[in-house]
Amino acid sequence: MSDYSHILAAIDFAESSALILDKARDIALRNNAKLSLIHVVEYLPPLDSAYEPILVSNWAIDEKELLERGQHSLEHISKTFKLDEIKNDVELKAQLGIPKNEICDYAREQNCDLIVMGSHGRHGIKLLLGSTANAVLHEMPCDILAVKIEDKT
Repeated sequence: MSDYSHILAAIDFAESSALILDKARDIALRNNAKLSLIHVVEYLPPLDSAYEPILVSNWAIDEKELLERGQHSLEHISKTFKLDEIKNDVELKAQLGIPKNEICDYAREQNCDLIVMGSHGRHGIKLLLGSTANAVLHEMPCDILAVKIEDKT
């Protein structure tokens, strides 16, 4: 295995996030690497029949509040998984957007050399990887660790 210096763990706060964080934390500790966590808030406003955003006040959700909640959840999970034990600072990033785009953009900007993310692999031709994991795998030049998430159905 290569030595990694900056690991990015992409989490969605599903039950499977524990598996992803365990793997990322372990690799970061073994490599004395920086660990970053990213959570992408994928909020799409309601669409009308012509596929245009509806700007109705009772449907509007404050995007700033969504990001604040995401950041708070990242802080909570960081404490739960004792990420402060990692010698390098752990960076927590809540971002609004499309997960595959935001994960790739962050990894490039921060020079991450390993991305750890979950993969369900339930969608048609993408049986080996989920759509986000598949997109990140094919877009990024760095290593990707796809943690297999077992469906409990």
